[in-house]
Amino acid sequence: MIQPDAPLKLAILIFPGFPMACLTSCIEPLRAANEISGKVAFSWTVVAETVESVASSAGVTFGTDAILADLTDYDFLFFAAGPNARFEQPARANAALQRLTRRKTRLGAFSGGVFPLARTGLIAENPLSVHWCYEAAFVAEFPDIESHSTVICDDGAFTTISGATAVFDYMLSLIEEHLGGEIMAEVACWFQHPYVRSATTSQKTPAFSTAKSKDLLPKKVLRAIEHFAEHIESPIQISDVADAIGVSARSLERSFKEATGQSPLKYYRMMRMNQARQLVLYSSTSVTEIAYMVGYSTPGAFLRIYRESFGVTPINDRRAKNSLRVKSGDALPAG
Repeated sequence: MIQPDAPLKLAILIFPGFPMACLTSCIEPLRAANEISGKVAFSWTVVAETVESVASSAGVTFGTDAILADLTDYDFLFFAAGPNARFEQPARANAALQRLTRRKTRLGAFSGGVFPLARTGLIAENPLSVHWCYEAAFVAEFPDIESHSTVICDDGAFTTISGATAVFDYMLSLIEEHLGGEIMAEVACWFQHPYVRSATTSQKTPAFSTAKSKDLLPKKVLRAIEHFAEHIESPIQISDVADAIGVSARSLERSFKEATGQSPLKYYRMMRMNQARQLVLYSSTSVTEIAYMVGYSTPGAFLRIYRESFGVTPINDRRAKNSLRVKSGDALPAG
């Protein structure tokens, strides 16, 4: 067990619209660890690019402790942001980030914070954990960066964490490393955190129009969904998917309706539409190009089905950018 002479210092860089849950999931377990251990083993600083207070995606406004340009010695600096976040002064921000990395600060991101982190140009080929709801938009903007579907990616020089619960998991791992397993377990129990996931755990993703996550679906249905995911841009026939997984088309149809309440064709279309919506909301890709990216040869058919699916046109959906749920009830988190 490591007993640090000085506290492990974390800075959380917040952007307008940042996910508040990620901030509290970072700070609260560390606060509890300090209280339980009777020592200041961890310290944290909430940082912004400027001195102004910053509003979270929930509308709650936070004052900050410091500005990015003034940071000096920190062990970690995590970006907390929505996917559309950008620095107001990129050159000045990058200079501050490069100075921190030279002083051995490890950079990272929570949830949508991977977008402004990747926009710094500092990532190179380092893999990043990308929340499933942002994956299509991230790949479209950063095709050369390897995105992982694990809850945490700690490979290389960066630590990226897919969502608020995964942030809590990572803080528990830091507590175990610096204060030992007993204190880590007590912190987890304080918050009734059920179990600590390893970094390599895959993210849970929802199954459309059901109360289940995909991993709870029957194997043949899950295998079909995997084939659908591989054929978003170039649509595949349902009969070909059935052949590929070794069942009849009728059997696949029956299994899908039992598991999801809808046909495989409708499920496949919703997968394509949800990927399109990611691109509409979280990228600047044109609507026409998005239509081609999700397998529609003509924008007209895409626009019609998009409106049927979500009750709004892609252009109006993009303009609003304040809708957190698709019509089917599947969450699209703001951060």
